[in-house]
Amino acid sequence: AQDLTGDLQKDVEVINGIHFLAKKLDLNQNSIKDLAFELGNQIDNLFLLIGTESGEKAFLTCFISKNLVTEKQLNAGQVVRELGKIIQGGGGGQPFYATAGGKNPKGLDEALEKGKQYIL
Repeated sequence: AQDLTGDLQKDVEVINGIHFLAKKLDLNQNSIKDLAFELGNQIDNLFLLIGTESGEKAFLTCFISKNLVTEKQLNAGQVVRELGKIIQGGGGGQPFYATAGGKNPKGLDEALEKGKQYIL
């Protein structure tokens, strides 16, 4: 996860003053969590959405900087619940970090693309 941090920082785009990144990665859930918090410590105003698949399962992870949770009323738990439907699953968590699992890995690209709607 540490090695990826620098590469991923280059892929972050700024939309409406929010640093946005939605990406499909081949990492386990623990590595994704470490990566999300590492990026969150390095990048202000971050809205991060990571998709991954393991076997026949799909996973979504959403990290939102705490100031965005407060200022923009964004909620990672709500984001993964809504986008989790696309991967035929569900999830939840805290306003700044949440995960969802589902049984449709083919839906990951669509779910990641739709993540942008929360900050437009």
